[in-house]
Amino acid sequence: MRAITITDDSDLLLSDVPDPRPGPGEVLVRVSAAGVNRADLLQRAGHYPPPPGASELLGLEVSGTVAAVGGGVTGWAEGDEVCALLAGGGYAELVAVPAGQLLPAPAGMDLVDAAALPEAVCTAWSNLVGTGGLREGETVLIHGGSGGVGSAAIQLASAVGARVLTTAGGPDRAARCRELGADVAIDHRAQDVVAAVEEATDGRGVDVILDVLGAGGLDQNVRSLATGGRLVVIGTQKGRKGEIDLGRLMTKRASVHATTLRARPLAEKAAIVADVRGRAWPLLDDGRLRPVVAERLPLAEAARAHELLDSGAVFGKVLLLP
Repeated sequence: MRAITITDDSDLLLSDVPDPRPGPGEVLVRVSAAGVNRADLLQRAGHYPPPPGASELLGLEVSGTVAAVGGGVTGWAEGDEVCALLAGGGYAELVAVPAGQLLPAPAGMDLVDAAALPEAVCTAWSNLVGTGGLREGETVLIHGGSGGVGSAAIQLASAVGARVLTTAGGPDRAARCRELGADVAIDHRAQDVVAAVEEATDGRGVDVILDVLGAGGLDQNVRSLATGGRLVVIGTQKGRKGEIDLGRLMTKRASVHATTLRARPLAEKAAIVADVRGRAWPLLDDGRLRPVVAERLPLAEAARAHELLDSGAVFGKVLLLP
């Protein structure tokens, strides 16, 4: 099969590699499209290696059709249209996937666009509702609402019944976030985020923050939390190490959580996928959740896809098509 490999100079090259084979409990998927994520850029740069036993190829989510089923797998058959959460291997024509990480492709949706869903929805749902405990009537601040995870998180939080605040870079992107369901969209390039949150919540703060900034946003996030608030860090775009005012955190009786999805044990990922299938996937049927796709590019243009994502100019997901 053809797949994208990383050269010694960190270039991306379309190469011939051996076909994967589905092991026990796995399903082989013929890829229709692969989602591009910031984790791919980090892996390419040598900062985010795949977990032990995972494919060395890039790619954390795909859509496609089942090509073969490994031993012990039930519930899936050759020809089924699916999308899948991966630990790696998506930038290819074929990928072997643990059966517990498969989701049915949404009915009536372009199979290519379904590749924009697994990583984004599983990440957003598990952290907003699982780790963050977001409930109806609460207020959430989602950083980076124009990104792949952010655009999904806005829709999911709105569907839960939360009041949604989000940040985005520029008035046009802020407007598009409001179209997705954000009640308040803060242009972080022109506004003081802490002051904007304070104004939008009458000084109370927010119950949950979904953060991709990391160290660079730590202080402003703690300031923006309400009493009993939960800060959930899922990215480090502005650094890995920072200082925190524990006194302020204690006064607010607030908490800080930090999570990753890729390296979790198979059973944990299967549980997240099952929860998403049961509670978030139905939102696709009634239109409250939809993929947000910025670009669809041939697999051979993976380097261009990385440039687009790294530029911060895209709204939503970039997809690669074998």
